[in-house]
Amino acid sequence: MVEIIDVNGTQVHVQGQGEQTIVMLHGWPDTYRLWDPQVEILQSNYRCVRFSLPGYEDGQSRTLYTLEQIVALIDEVVTAVSPNNKVVLMLHDWGCFFGYQFYMRHQDKVEKIIGVDIGDAGSPDHKLSAKVKAFMFTYQMWLATAWKIGGGLGDAMTRKMAKWLHAPGDQKLISASMTYSYYWKWSRTLTGKPLGHLPLDIQCPLLFLYGKNKPGMFHSQPWERKMAAIEGNQVIAFDTRHWVMTEAPDKFNHAITDWLAK
Repeated sequence: MVEIIDVNGTQVHVQGQGEQTIVMLHGWPDTYRLWDPQVEILQSNYRCVRFSLPGYEDGQSRTLYTLEQIVALIDEVVTAVSPNNKVVLMLHDWGCFFGYQFYMRHQDKVEKIIGVDIGDAGSPDHKLSAKVKAFMFTYQMWLATAWKIGGGLGDAMTRKMAKWLHAPGDQKLISASMTYSYYWKWSRTLTGKPLGHLPLDIQCPLLFLYGKNKPGMFHSQPWERKMAAIEGNQVIAFDTRHWVMTEAPDKFNHAITDWLAK
């Protein structure tokens, strides 16, 4: 049974039973539906909470949301669904960035974190080759431009990039309104404006899962070694690309259920 609650205009899907609440955040170009297979296996023991990031549902307006707005929304959701207990965060892609920033500001509300494919991206330790930097800049600027253009052309550009990057989501649900984070990032970066994000410093237990088969990593090796060396943490590399949960679903689900049960 799925309970849908409204949090400041955002539909939040609550499913399952258990004392622990898992708040699941997706990234581009997905929606809350990304986590359907995980909810199926977790709902018997955990309370699973999901919502689509603003602008990611079909028909929503093309709005430039900021880091502060997204973190505030996550805080409102966590407060609404688990006012008295800490939650587990399960994060992917931009959901990692926003979820990590929520954690850095509200560590007292987070018990554990499951981070998928995004770690300390952009940190001083995160070294990339010129080729990888060019690749990341190209696809991200393409998506930033798609948001700026908007309309049918922006949507077509976004869907083309999603297909090229092997995104598993339904193409019909993908639009330029999802790409505001890329425009927000690069419009600030190229004009010298700070993003306002806090350096990543995870002190709670962390399960970090990432795919090895992609053009470049979104985390540094020093950060991976540091996280793996902490008692209670676990780091697992998969023979996948960016969407680990859809490319290796059985191994992914086994890893998260085993770690959560410890």
